[in-house]
Amino acid sequence: MTVRRTRTMKGVRSGGVGLHAGLVLGVLLSLFPFYWTVVMSTHTSTEIFQFPPKLLPGSHFDENIGKLFDSVDFFGSMLNSAIVAGSVTFLVLFFDSLAAFVFAKFKFPGRKLLFLVMMGIFMVPAQLQAIPQFVIMARIGWIGSLTALIVPAAANAFGIFWMRQYMSGAIHDELLDASKLDGCGFLRQYWHVALPVVRPGLAFLGIFTFMAQWNDYAWPLIALTNPDHVTLQVALSQLNGVHGTTDYGMVMTGALLALIPLLVVFAIGARQMIADLARGAIR
Repeated sequence: MTVRRTRTMKGVRSGGVGLHAGLVLGVLLSLFPFYWTVVMSTHTSTEIFQFPPKLLPGSHFDENIGKLFDSVDFFGSMLNSAIVAGSVTFLVLFFDSLAAFVFAKFKFPGRKLLFLVMMGIFMVPAQLQAIPQFVIMARIGWIGSLTALIVPAAANAFGIFWMRQYMSGAIHDELLDASKLDGCGFLRQYWHVALPVVRPGLAFLGIFTFMAQWNDYAWPLIALTNPDHVTLQVALSQLNGVHGTTDYGMVMTGALLALIPLLVVFAIGARQMIADLARGAIR
């Protein structure tokens, strides 16, 4: 028995070591593209294409930053992206969670049919929506302004579906019944009962929405006809061939700086999500 137990413990330990080694390797592989972006942003285009490639940071980062700021209005376009991404994220969290709460916990005529219609909209590719969406925005007079980016994205089918699935399992009917006995109406149930329970789901949806809007390129390129209102991704695309040939060191510097807000948002949202999950597990 003692020998078997010793062998079992050794097998468990070796399996744990192998698992952790695999996880560490996966982390390193995931971080390498970011590290390579940092390295390329510190070199010139000539040094980037040298063989063997340079694996250590160079000394041209300040020069690439100067070229970047001279070529595009970096901070102005970053502000536009922050306004669009922040506004859309706030609106999506509110409207999608509110609609999902209704779909998940309330019965009304036509609920299943309406949900199927919404799922059908979810399956329509975004490219097919570009032309009719542009026509609508042009008739309203929003083409060229940031409103054309914010309002159409204020709610989406994916967010409603995600929060509806999350709320169906996280919010118990007994909790809502108890809140009704305490005199809570619909809005108080949504604000004081539902939202505190589903904060991990909201954190994920917020991260996903902010990153999608920050990195969006196709629709801002179509809708923003005013060069002063371009978002960051559109501004960075103008760096290709800005001096006749593409300066890849400058381009990678812009890409690196554009990643910083995403890392900050991801760190804050992931920390909130993990903390709420841990708090729920303890309860």
